[in-house]
Amino acid sequence: MKKIVVTVIGADRVGIVAGVTKELAKENINILDISQTILDGIFDMVLICDMENAKGSLKQVQDDMGELGRELGVDVRVQLADIFYAMHRI
Repeated sequence: MKKIVVTVIGADRVGIVAGVTKELAKENINILDISQTILDGIFDMVLICDMENAKGSLKQVQDDMGELGRELGVDVRVQLADIFYAMHRI
């Protein structure tokens, strides 16, 4: 399993979840866990995904998701799970 963490943050609007999950499905990336909240109009979502069978490389997925974020008006970041966890260790 090749786990990645996808984070999405920005102003809430219609279509964010649909856009992100559609792009992940297009890349054949499986969503293992998802958490999404809206706090005073700020949208926040974290997805734990498996990209073992992804069509593209991590770099390609990062680039595609970054472009999608610009289209949706939110910040979308994709990192390997091990790196994400190491960076956010308390």
